[in-house]
Amino acid sequence: MIDTADTGRIRTITLNRPEAKNAMNAMMWDGLTEALIAAADDSSIAVVVLTGTGDAFCAGQDIYEMATIAAGETTQGTYGFSGLTDHLVSFAKPLITAVNGMGLGFGATVLGLSDLVFLSSQARLKFPFTSLGVAPELASSYTFPAQIGRQNATWALMSSEWLSADDVYEMGLAFKVCEPGDLMATTMAHAEVLASKPISSLMECKRTITHAMGAAIAEARKQEDAAFAKLLGGPANIEAMQAFAEKRQPDFSGID
Repeated sequence: MIDTADTGRIRTITLNRPEAKNAMNAMMWDGLTEALIAAADDSSIAVVVLTGTGDAFCAGQDIYEMATIAAGETTQGTYGFSGLTDHLVSFAKPLITAVNGMGLGFGATVLGLSDLVFLSSQARLKFPFTSLGVAPELASSYTFPAQIGRQNATWALMSSEWLSADDVYEMGLAFKVCEPGDLMATTMAHAEVLASKPISSLMECKRTITHAMGAAIAEARKQEDAAFAKLLGGPANIEAMQAFAEKRQPDFSGID
């Protein structure tokens, strides 16, 4: 479900569950975490590129597994979402994300922890927290206002509406938008520029760029975790899960 391939000093990590639009389940949370750990520990790797297989980048948390977690019937594996977040936040080498298609939930919030983002012109993103009756994740409640401004972040995180590649670029959440056939070539060309530099210098540059964000990201995660725990399994979240199972729009009109 998680594939890796090296091109010189660049490691590409590919989410490979196309039959589920690369939705993340326990095996994938653990697999992606292990891939990041391995890349961080490999002294021959300078840059990591994250992308997806098929017509989707990542459909976020597997909604069926979310329902079983909310019901207390499933654990989240060795690392789970929280463990993966720890390693994304602390990842010391440049992380470039190439969004090849739909990005939903984690497949959209991970942009806030990426150092460079390249989007296919056919990509579209959704942050579906309010439509699921839950709260933001992956420190997006901090990274998004910091990167794209409060009003753009408010719309992205509260509306649960789709954003086009152009919307995301204009907000400032992506570095470049590419034609679908050019996405990986453009991404790799930029990765090669970075990978030609000393790894120690790349890591120190990233550390100095991100250092001041550390405390704010940690506080955002603390607040998000508390809000998510408060809402998961609550009336709105249950209605959202039931609506998904029944293939209908959720009705939150009678829910506070």
